[in-house]
Amino acid sequence: MNLFEKTKPYPITKEQVWDAFKLVKSKGGSPGVDGTTVTDIARSPKKYLYPVWNRLASGSYFPAPVRRKEITKSGGKVRALGIPTVADRVAQMVIKKELEDIVEERFHESSFGYRPGKNAHQAIIQAKQNCWKYAWVIDMDIKGFFDNIDHGLMIRALRHVTEREHIITYVKRWMKAPIQTKEGSLVTNLQKGTPQGGVISPLLANIFLHFAFDKWIEREFPNCPFERYADDIIVHAKTKEEAVLVLERINVRMQKCKLELHPAKTKIVYCPSNKRKTPKGEGQQFDFLGFTFRPRKVVTRSGRITMGFLPGISTKSMKRIVDHLNSMKINRWSNKSLIDLSTALSPLIRGWLQYYGKVSKYGLVTLFFRVNARITKWAYRKFRRFKRIKSLYATKKWIQLVAKSYRYLFPHWQIGFLP
Repeated sequence: MNLFEKTKPYPITKEQVWDAFKLVKSKGGSPGVDGTTVTDIARSPKKYLYPVWNRLASGSYFPAPVRRKEITKSGGKVRALGIPTVADRVAQMVIKKELEDIVEERFHESSFGYRPGKNAHQAIIQAKQNCWKYAWVIDMDIKGFFDNIDHGLMIRALRHVTEREHIITYVKRWMKAPIQTKEGSLVTNLQKGTPQGGVISPLLANIFLHFAFDKWIEREFPNCPFERYADDIIVHAKTKEEAVLVLERINVRMQKCKLELHPAKTKIVYCPSNKRKTPKGEGQQFDFLGFTFRPRKVVTRSGRITMGFLPGISTKSMKRIVDHLNSMKINRWSNKSLIDLSTALSPLIRGWLQYYGKVSKYGLVTLFFRVNARITKWAYRKFRRFKRIKSLYATKKWIQLVAKSYRYLFPHWQIGFLP
């Protein structure tokens, strides 16, 4: 740190800003309201990053409006994201890294979302283990969590973990930053909400729920383990009576924190197994992080068939993948070769295998049956000999021969999901 930096009121260095930019650059992303891209800043870092450091270190930094972007969810619903400018993402990354170093060791071991060394697979594996130990699950859904975080309670939680005034000052400014709609008008909310899409938003969510939920349930119900990934939460209980009581108390707790559980999406689920007598009329499945937990047949090492309560790719995840495949219109790629098809599909397939296949193989047979079906339809339209005889059966036989001889073409072929 040079002498000039020491004269600034806030202890932020140019090195912090540069390191933050490198992280933002590695994640990519679209520009904000000013249209400045990551590439623009990489070409002229002094032009863009010096003002970020100067304003952060002097206390004169104020964020630009956040660009509102709507993405379509399953069922036709829309989720609103807030996209800060790239310069603001760099500023958020500076504060995020500093704040993360302070709070990370405080977080609960069952909080898995957006934390160094933690991931969704760990949450799924722990949930699977707890579903074997505990007969009941509370599947929680906090209604519009990011849109409803109370600013006053958020700052109160923040002051519990740090007294660094520059962190608190900038968090306040980010939460109150106006949102620019696609029509160009500005919407200002001074009371609640932190836009999804901001670099620091997941960390703020973890801090808020650390006090609003994690520490509270550990204190009030120490015998009820849970898994939390940001605002996706499931809680385990031994009996239905305990689950009902815990859910009632959670409802009260969320209301005190100015949040609300979604009445239609929050439910109590029974986790059946061979060792438990299944009560009639109880729900026996729930979704968590793209997986559906439900009763499934398990073959033991001795060859005996038993019943387990296990995760597999969810119906929603399957539909999202199939919709994406349909949007690609692979069957119309008559001008492309099988190598071209492999180049386009292989990164997607690897991603599905790495996420869904790492924890569970349930549902992957169906998924890759559908992928293979689209490759077969591509071949049917590509080669005249198949169209001439109008035989999908003959096309499938040809694709099967290709798959046996050239398994390396597609990642799922390599591990046995053949046509």
